Amino acid sequence: MSTITSVSLKNYVTSGSAQLSDFAIEKIAAPTKNQLKPEQVLLRPLYFSVDPYQRGRLSGVKDSYVASYKKGEPITNFLVARVIASTSVSFKENDLVLDNDGKWQSEYITYAKDIHHAAEKPGIDVRDHVGVLSMPSYTAYYGLMVIGTPKKGETILVSSASGAVGQMVVQLAKAIGLHVVAFAGSDEKVEHVKKLGADIAFNYKTCGDFGQTIRKLIPKKIDIYYDNVGGSYLDAVLAHVNNNARIVVCGAITQYNLACNDDAYAIKNITAVLVNKLRMEGFIILDLYDSPHYTEFVDHVSKLYHEGKIEYRVSEVEGLENAPQAILDLFAGKNFGKSVVKA
Repeated sequence: MSTITSVSLKNYVTSGSAQLSDFAIEKIAAPTKNQLKPEQVLLRPLYFSVDPYQRGRLSGVKDSYVASYKKGEPITNFLVARVIASTSVSFKENDLVLDNDGKWQSEYITYAKDIHHAAEKPGIDVRDHVGVLSMPSYTAYYGLMVIGTPKKGETILVSSASGAVGQMVVQLAKAIGLHVVAFAGSDEKVEHVKKLGADIAFNYKTCGDFGQTIRKLIPKKIDIYYDNVGGSYLDAVLAHVNNNARIVVCGAITQYNLACNDDAYAIKNITAVLVNKLRMEGFIILDLYDSPHYTEFVDHVSKLYHEGKIEYRVSEVEGLENAPQAILDLFAGKNFGKSVVKA
């Protein structure tokens, strides 16, 4: 009997950090094309995306913006795959497809309605669909262009600037003429962000008082803050913004591994939203794949990438059996760039 690898959730992670023991890596019977029902496809994933929002899906919480994983069932996330077999006229063998909630298995069966063809663009390879054209890149584009409404000459502060979202924000912002200030968690990451085009970049772990640092580096204050971290960093930014500034609330990674909800950081400078007439808006990119902005994003970023005007760093791990460690490394900040797993 032919077998495949499957990665599933063994234990809910309700607080603190996930452990390898919270995942199960198993060999299971391989699905076959004879098992296909009408309008189904058999897929072989090529690359799996690893993303910060998956931390919430490990928790078992039922009232989140995205469903938690279920114990004993495969982990799912964005992936790019080849069609092995199909009973749908919309897909044929060897088609390259994207599944926004694909199973972490070597092969699996799903319905044709739940996948879509990967866009074929000059200079875009297979991995790029979970890299430069991945969900974090779309997140960067939508947050900056739609919520941030940038104007040439404005100043943007980008958090977690070497990460999957941040590195794209830095480059898109620079391409449209913003003054880009960014911070990251190591000197190596800071140097990388500078190479991407940031006018100023600093290590938030060694800069001393964060609030004093941004006041010194950004004397004219902040017009756009792209927030991936939340907590005290967001609070410090709220105390140093211009009138009509925009706060793009994309993530809060400093708050994801708290031991309990009582440890959550309480924002002190929230009155700045009123006094400075701020626009502070969060968004869930998973809700926005039917938006016309998605096509705009693919076209715009593909063109810039093909022309060599943006680059995108990827942290690749090989082997589906190593995917749980890739998740843990992401949550611990050990990855550098967008985290992916090669099947």
